[in-house]
Amino acid sequence: MADAIRVLLVDDHQVVRRGLRTFLEVQDDIEVVGEAADGAEGVDRAEELRPDIVLMDVKMPGMDGVDALRRLRELANPARVLIVTSFTEQRTVVPALRAGAAGYVYKDVDPDALAGAIRSVHAGHILLQPEVADVLLSQEANSGQGRGGSLTEREREVLGLIADGRSNREIARALVLSEKTVKTHVSNILMKLDLADRTQAALWAVRHGVTG
Repeated sequence: MADAIRVLLVDDHQVVRRGLRTFLEVQDDIEVVGEAADGAEGVDRAEELRPDIVLMDVKMPGMDGVDALRRLRELANPARVLIVTSFTEQRTVVPALRAGAAGYVYKDVDPDALAGAIRSVHAGHILLQPEVADVLLSQEANSGQGRGGSLTEREREVLGLIADGRSNREIARALVLSEKTVKTHVSNILMKLDLADRTQAALWAVRHGVTG
């Protein structure tokens, strides 16, 4: 499976990890490359294995999912993190998204929907429920305020497409650019707006009326 999406499972419940592995291993395009029982081990395994996607619980003993996300960001680990949680409260999910998660699903998610979520996040999309997006929008209302004028026209185009949920590959196709050039634009956007990741960039774009 040379082109398979490489997934790391991080959850303190072995039965959950076993269930996820059992389902994901029958997917032709997904490969489970490892497991971890807490956030600290998850960070170590992510650094060792360099997976494409980390499926991670929020509440775990020791280092929890939010702290693990922050640590992965500090290490500039390229893995995209999809939170798999049994907690539906916004106070649990929102900090994880602000820490850099690309989205979240609940542990009772339909298996096919989970596979679809993994593929979507791997493609660069962001998975947010409307009610959580509203909370993030209100919290990010002042982030990057007044800095939008520093963006070039091309950067605004890229930002609008990020807000539409497009991956770097899709943005490159739409604007007839290389993916490397798109990545550079995304980095410049985050720096100019003082934002941490694509999730915050997408929310900033919606809040300020920048659309693709």
